[in-house]
Amino acid sequence: MTKMEFLEGLRKALGNDLDRATVQENVNYYDGYISDEVSKGKTEEEVTAELGDPWVIAQTVIDAEEAKRGMSKDGSAYTSSGSVYSDPVYGDGGDYTKEDYASQNQEYQTHVHAFGFDTWWKKLLLVLGIIGIIVLVVSIVGGIISLLAPILIPLVIIMLIIRLIGGSGRRW
Repeated sequence: MTKMEFLEGLRKALGNDLDRATVQENVNYYDGYISDEVSKGKTEEEVTAELGDPWVIAQTVIDAEEAKRGMSKDGSAYTSSGSVYSDPVYGDGGDYTKEDYASQNQEYQTHVHAFGFDTWWKKLLLVLGIIGIIVLVVSIVGGIISLLAPILIPLVIIMLIIRLIGGSGRRW
């Protein structure tokens, strides 16, 4: 991905959730970062590959902005100076500058968010799923019994008769 493609993807990803000034600040930062890395001898494609998906970076920036405003739910933090991030994945293991954060972003792309049951519809969905599984198990067991009953009931009756006849012959 070229520098322009990366920056445009970042701009689009940030544009829906942040104000124009914050979007422009972050786009300018990554523009400068990519330019610095290219001046060190890397290609634009190498730098953007190291940075990763601009949508993931945008989500990190959005989470940091929400934490800055006190609205974050995931424990990430953003200092009031706006230049140091705390590690949202591994907790309070130290602070990272934007440069560190961007260069290590590949590691954060593998973070998995667990599905929480924090809303009523998710809880309802869970209950309906459990009920559905119970109904499925009962119907399978009932189907197996209904298939085997015409064979098993006569066999059980024949075995009882043989036992009664066979058992009464030994008593005499």
